[in-house]
Amino acid sequence: MSKSQPFWNLPNTLTVIRICCVPVMVYLLWDKPDLLESQLAFWIFIGAMITDVVDGYLARKWNLVSPMGAYLDPMADKLMVTTVLVMMVPLGWVPAWLCALLLCRELAITGLRGIASQEGLVISASSMGKVKTAYQSTALGFILWQVPTLGINAWAAGLVLLYLATVFSLVSAAEYFVGFYRSSTQLG
Repeated sequence: MSKSQPFWNLPNTLTVIRICCVPVMVYLLWDKPDLLESQLAFWIFIGAMITDVVDGYLARKWNLVSPMGAYLDPMADKLMVTTVLVMMVPLGWVPAWLCALLLCRELAITGLRGIASQEGLVISASSMGKVKTAYQSTALGFILWQVPTLGINAWAAGLVLLYLATVFSLVSAAEYFVGFYRSSTQLG
């Protein structure tokens, strides 16, 4: 971050608010949430996903992109999504194996990005990774909704979307690893 750019700007503030919402989500989804808690968790999650898009857009538009913001923004997203996934497992809303698979993918890609940065490579989000994020966020939103709407079982629809997100997640992970391998062999 340059000395002329303070940390506290609107994009970074939105990112920090998303991070601060993570313990709130734990509280709301702890031990069989009632309908009000589930709905509140839904709206906080939707707000977090919207601000994830807005803060990045504003940072680029207003030229407020900083190394700290570039680090915190994806971390805030991963903290929110993984927290919600983990909290859904004991509620029986998401199978544990699916949660574990998605978490392992996130850890592997985060580790790969760390290794890449040490080698001077940047691994940016792929289009398949963005599709995964869109499906995953939508799926978790549906699962949090918990209210049948227009005769649709939101939980079942969310679970189907989460299975699709898992497929996209694994395909995008393979793309990241292949891209890293190609880039690193070109350097060496």
